[in-house]
Amino acid sequence: MSPVRYNHLKEFNNHKLVISLYGESGDLIGFIAIHRGSYKSPSFGATRIWSYSSDVNALKDALRLSRLMSYKAALAGLPYGGAKAVLFADAKNADERSLLIKTYAQKINYLRGSFITGADVGVNEDDLKMMRKESKYIVGVSTDPVKFTVLGIYYSLQVCLREKFGTDSLQGRSFAIQGLGKTGYSLLKILYKDAAKIIVCDIDEKKVASVKKEFPNISVVSPSEIFKQKVDVYSPCALGNVFTAKSVTTLKCKIIVGPANNQLATDKIGDIIFQKGILYAPDYVVNAGGLIAVVQEYEDPKVSDLKIAKKVLGIKKTMKLIVEQSKLQKVPTNRIADQMAEKIFNTYN
Repeated sequence: MSPVRYNHLKEFNNHKLVISLYGESGDLIGFIAIHRGSYKSPSFGATRIWSYSSDVNALKDALRLSRLMSYKAALAGLPYGGAKAVLFADAKNADERSLLIKTYAQKINYLRGSFITGADVGVNEDDLKMMRKESKYIVGVSTDPVKFTVLGIYYSLQVCLREKFGTDSLQGRSFAIQGLGKTGYSLLKILYKDAAKIIVCDIDEKKVASVKKEFPNISVVSPSEIFKQKVDVYSPCALGNVFTAKSVTTLKCKIIVGPANNQLATDKIGDIIFQKGILYAPDYVVNAGGLIAVVQEYEDPKVSDLKIAKKVLGIKKTMKLIVEQSKLQKVPTNRIADQMAEKIFNTYN
């Protein structure tokens, strides 16, 4: 197999390091991309296991997501760089999956702590525990990143609701939730009691049926219809590239707040959303709670939930500043956030 080249890809952003990972049989099993970082401090980024259509698409994902992690860390006030690992979900049985996980975790050790990772899409709790047995550079074992990710979403939602409606109350508000994974489901639990209407979707029909049984008052639509719902708040809780030139034309919401990474297909999509009068909460600001939690765990394995929650509260302050500057400068929120983050991480990385 010819080596996968990356420096010609538009997703490549002067990354510090891009590593191709090979298994025991010599087959390519994934990539680690380190966007920013230094010799003195590690770069943080979770590990994703996904069925990629090609090696190049997997590499592109690693490059995009690692770059986003640098922005996330910067605006979360964390003095670390951004990174990401992606692995191919080609395992045919439990034994093959275990071998993939163990091999990968062992390879992390070669980086001697310059890359710290945890669980992302496709990585479950058992996988994480298995990785931790092979490497000490695994986080998210003693803390619950999802809980703090959702807390950050809630704080961001409060800021946006107050900006649009003059109050941060959930009473009488309508929501569309795209994706019912860990964060989407947890967000639904928070909203369900007070929201006037909640519309959901997920590609997993069994999951939808289970959630509908637990929360009978929600409405369910197909993934292709979720964009078209007339609601106050649209919350992307699935994979990236949610908003494209096509999908944004169908949006009928007033606010976008959700944890999905890389929601905008391009920066220009943010311009369109801004022109439509929709308040967009930049994804890497909204979902930084999970990163804050695992960084606190890395710095102090015995850290309390209370201390983490106080750190996550900073997301609310950052979100307020972004909204204020967007109004003042008449510039989309995603561009304001990017400018703020780049000024930070280009200074010390």
